[in-house]
Amino acid sequence: MRSALGATRQGHRAWRKRPPSARDLRDAELAAAISEIYAASRGTYGAPKVFAELRRSGERTSRKRVARIMRDNGWAGATGGGAGRPMSAAKPAAPQANAAPDLVRREFRADGPNRARFADIAYARTHQGWIYPAVVMDIWSRRTVGWSMVPRMAAELADDALRMAIAGRRPPRGCIRHSGHGSQHASLPLGKTMRAAGIRPSMGPVSSPWDNAAMESPMGLIKAECVHARTFGTRDQAALEIFECIGCSCNRVRIHSALGNLSPEEFEARHTEDAAPRAA
Repeated sequence: MRSALGATRQGHRAWRKRPPSARDLRDAELAAAISEIYAASRGTYGAPKVFAELRRSGERTSRKRVARIMRDNGWAGATGGGAGRPMSAAKPAAPQANAAPDLVRREFRADGPNRARFADIAYARTHQGWIYPAVVMDIWSRRTVGWSMVPRMAAELADDALRMAIAGRRPPRGCIRHSGHGSQHASLPLGKTMRAAGIRPSMGPVSSPWDNAAMESPMGLIKAECVHARTFGTRDQAALEIFECIGCSCNRVRIHSALGNLSPEEFEARHTEDAAPRAA
């Protein structure tokens, strides 16, 4: 091997006795920190979010270095094959049923909480059959404020998720509920609930998932990081895992670039602190 590499015997001995370089030692320190962050994310964070978490903890490094260390250790994010793709599971509704105008027009932000909420429906396969989670998200903080999971595509699926969102955080009259086109999003129970709460329905154009992209993205993450990453034996197991992903991981832990690399819970807490009156 020394002959093939053109190395001398003395050089080889010196290399074996040489202590690790400062760069190697620093890589080992970063690898330990990256390992903790990667494990805490349940193996779902890629280099951009790991780098953001390191910066939040005061570590000084570069994104390329983080990517190299993760690549050398075989650590990769879980969203490469699922996020960003349309994944609405709702059955397309008849054109006359989708009479709601587009009140959002791809303006995926709000000036405060409870101004606009986005909704979508996904699906997960288990050994017992399918389970369908419906989710309602506050676009201001990207926090999931309502959800429902049932074993079949019922008309009450989207309505149950909205009722939870209303009960947990009562929105003011005029709050928008934006969704794609689907029979569940145009059901009679849902329409009755929205009228009673003063919520304005909104839908993007037909066959245009980009008009609900703010909701497609987190639902894609749930699919990639939870549904596709596990095999569920029962619907109860799937519901528990999806609930933990939505209510715990996505709301409390996972950081969002749209929120300045804060989790929805941190973003709301910071807003509350900034809005609180200061003592004289």
